[in-house]
Amino acid sequence: MLLSGKRIAVLAEDLYEDLYEDLELWYPYFRLIEAGAEVVILGTGKERFESKRGLPVKPDGRVEDVTAGEFDGVVIPGGYAPDKMRRHPQLVAFVRALHERGALVGFICHAGWVPASADILRGRRVTSAVSIRDDLVNAGGEWVDEAVVRDGNLVSSRNPHDLPAFCRAIIEHLSAR
Repeated sequence: MLLSGKRIAVLAEDLYEDLYEDLELWYPYFRLIEAGAEVVILGTGKERFESKRGLPVKPDGRVEDVTAGEFDGVVIPGGYAPDKMRRHPQLVAFVRALHERGALVGFICHAGWVPASADILRGRRVTSAVSIRDDLVNAGGEWVDEAVVRDGNLVSSRNPHDLPAFCRAIIEHLSAR
């Protein structure tokens, strides 16, 4: 299989009424498994995270109990949950550490808040939901309005409609490494 031997973290969180975007977690989760990767859902301590459309997720573990060296990449789903993710120092440090070792950092929609907080966007081309464009630009990113943007180890997309292109780019990146 294309991604056999690859281990990918998918991050989960919710924020009161601001929940994670179901499709942006589950679509990459299943596509990566289908491509042969081991996919681990990591949270920040809760036993269950709620979603916008009623598909809760139970994490496999906590981000503070793993190291970046155990993973080939991370996928950060959108919705408004990334606003809470970026307030979790261990989660932000995990994303930064993955980036520093050249591992994949994939993010979609509002998930760009996490790499912005991890300070890994300076001088890099990225995309996101248009509503956080200024946040990514202020974090040093060069924002473009494209379905998927690959810049080195960063893969970003705008919204759920871009999921097919987002997942193809992630799989292409991981299979080339």
